[in-house]
Amino acid sequence: MLYCIHHQGWVTSSPCMVELGKLILKHHPSLSITILTITAPFDTGATGSYISAVSAAVPSNNFRHLPTTPLPQDPSSYPSFETITFELITINNPNVHQALRAISSTSAVVALVIDFFCTPVLAVAEQLNIPAYYFFTSSGTGLALFFYFPILHRNNTRSLKGVN
Repeated sequence: MLYCIHHQGWVTSSPCMVELGKLILKHHPSLSITILTITAPFDTGATGSYISAVSAAVPSNNFRHLPTTPLPQDPSSYPSFETITFELITINNPNVHQALRAISSTSAVVALVIDFFCTPVLAVAEQLNIPAYYFFTSSGTGLALFFYFPILHRNNTRSLKGVN
């Protein structure tokens, strides 16, 4: 089970989750891959034709679109697109929970692999006792920096803005 943000830049321009699914299937052809995607309540770009092409080319890569969940506020009232994205991920946790339970009733869900932005869904994976893993698509240096942030936070009493 893979879970990612459904917008044109992530799914079509940089289809990391799709390629990960293909790689998993190459090494474990007995598995099937389901990619959960959030359906935003606004236009996120044309991804339908790409998803159809991928589904036809790799039948074991299935896309499951979560129901559209309305934002609590008008999209124009959010300070940035990133804020909207994180809000969508968080409010879709019940949809992810329902989808994982439904899929688990007919198939064994071996793991949930999430992209870096989908951290709020870790609570759902824990509730359902499904192992969850991050798929981090940046450099090793970027990953090392993220691992180092908690150490900086623990060892500094002032804001990171003031650290040289």
